[in-house]
Amino acid sequence: MKNKALLFINGEAPKTIPDLSGYDLIACTDGAFHYLKKLKFPLDKLDLISGDFDSHKIEEEIIRQAQAHQFEIIETPDQNKTDFHKALEIIIEKSFENIDVYGGSGGEQDHFLGNLSVAFVFKDKANLRFFDQYSSYYFIPKKFTISDVKGKMISLMPFPIAKNIETKGLKWPLYKEDLILGERIGTRNIAENKEVVIKYKKGDLLIFVGN
Repeated sequence: MKNKALLFINGEAPKTIPDLSGYDLIACTDGAFHYLKKLKFPLDKLDLISGDFDSHKIEEEIIRQAQAHQFEIIETPDQNKTDFHKALEIIIEKSFENIDVYGGSGGEQDHFLGNLSVAFVFKDKANLRFFDQYSSYYFIPKKFTISDVKGKMISLMPFPIAKNIETKGLKWPLYKEDLILGERIGTRNIAENKEVVIKYKKGDLLIFVGN
């Protein structure tokens, strides 16, 4: 497997361009391409742009930019899947299993929830991590350790159920307890140690780590 890919999707744009070093592939959806231009993103670093390109017509400007900076254009007209879903399929097909995502939140909230649903579909196929101005968030395996988080806000969100959860290093620990969406969730906890350990037996758990 190749090491790491970076994907920009059409949610809230990052305030600044993230560090691009360490990525073997950089991609964006057609909607995200427009905010990358406003951020003065170095288009020579871009490897591919994908999407339905609004009414199936690729803008002439994108074609010119692709020719000038030599990035690939992949048209994905399937309306039964979101542009995010289709972009992940392309990246995973290129043998990437670690994918950082910007633009997953903000804007219309149905898009945010839709992006979480897509991430859930791919959680066993790739290590997806979302980043925004407030936090990073991602699905975690049944045994998980995160480092360098002392003092940060940690939220645990069941999707929709996570059972028999144990945590170490949080201000309010869990001892073989269940979290169930609509009944009890684990938001706004604080990491008291540099390292936090989380274990659970069944279900799925989404972690939010505050910036």
